[in-house]
Amino acid sequence: MRFIPLAAASAIGLTLLTTGCSTVDKAQACIEANKVISETGAKVASLANDPKAMEKALEDGAAKLEDVANTAGNTTLNEALQKLADNFKKLNVNNANEAVDATQKVANDTAQAVKTIAQECT
Repeated sequence: MRFIPLAAASAIGLTLLTTGCSTVDKAQACIEANKVISETGAKVASLANDPKAMEKALEDGAAKLEDVANTAGNTTLNEALQKLADNFKKLNVNNANEAVDATQKVANDTAQAVKTIAQECT
């Protein structure tokens, strides 16, 4: 049941991130950020029994978040995405126990990022 916070954060993020960005670039960044966060969160949650694949998913998610951050055109949005990417990169997943811990950390970090991003995108 540790995956529920991640699913909840993703659902909240989808609702909040698509409810009203003020510029086209910012709106696109909000949509892309939500997409990357949701995809990465779902992938990480599904890989709890495959630490190596989870670590790869975290690396890929971090790279995608950095790409979105670089095109955001908004300092706060950029910083929130970069912080989440950095947090993903710091996670080491070498065994099943670390995978479970990483899943929870991703859920918590994602929830914090979604809150900040939502404030910028409404």
